[in-house]
Amino acid sequence: MKNNRRANSFALFGMPYYFWAIAFIIIPLLLVLYYGLTSEAGTISLENVFAIARPAHAKALFLSVLLSVGCTVVCLLLAYPLCLIMVNRQKAQNSFLLFMLIIPMWMNFMLRTYAWQSLLEKHGVLNTFLNTIGLPSLHLINTPGAIIFGMVYDFLPFMILPIYNALQKIDPNLIHAAHDLGAGFWQTLWKVILPLSMPGIISGITMVFVPGLTTFVISALLGGGKVLLIGNVIEQEFTQAYDWHLGSGLSLVLLLFIVINMILSSVFDREGNGGLL
Repeated sequence: MKNNRRANSFALFGMPYYFWAIAFIIIPLLLVLYYGLTSEAGTISLENVFAIARPAHAKALFLSVLLSVGCTVVCLLLAYPLCLIMVNRQKAQNSFLLFMLIIPMWMNFMLRTYAWQSLLEKHGVLNTFLNTIGLPSLHLINTPGAIIFGMVYDFLPFMILPIYNALQKIDPNLIHAAHDLGAGFWQTLWKVILPLSMPGIISGITMVFVPGLTTFVISALLGGGKVLLIGNVIEQEFTQAYDWHLGSGLSLVLLLFIVINMILSSVFDREGNGGLL
């Protein structure tokens, strides 16, 4: 009897979440499925999905995947050494470093992107500084490089946090044992630390790749409309062309990429904690 009451209490507390999930996750997904798999006449059609094969759409998708992979690789190369340094420091120092990394996330996403725009534009802060010291200006804004700069800045914490938590879970005795058996730093890193931190790496890759693939605000502001990603194409279909069917069909293609990414993540992270617990 007590167990039933406890189960009913937990179910009651879960009602707000169920309402939120149904109203803002399940119903919107069903709408996207409906519009993406039907024509304007209301008949079932895969034309909107296959529209991804059009040259303009395929080019935008390829560039999105390329920039997202580039952003993910850069974030991983920056985050992993930083996390290795952090786990070997005192707890107070780690708390301060994490605090400094998380502070920018308290600021509005759009404001952070506008800040990068003011830094990278033709007469921005960076080029003004270069001209002051006698160096020529750099053409940074409205390029794929500027978009990657903005993506790395915005998504780097999502790579750092899961990797740091995964590294923290590693038993120091395993590392000491590897050293006692004659393993050097690189051998210990490759054969002990890296495999044990793989759940955090996979989680970080997922958390960076997915938003990088679907982004459109960063590319719109830092790309200036000259670098068109698939997220920009979908956004334009909804807000400018008002073609919800085509926009939803292209969104389903992105959803397929996300599902594949999540499947790979679950395969490599069999414990299901993603380095976050």
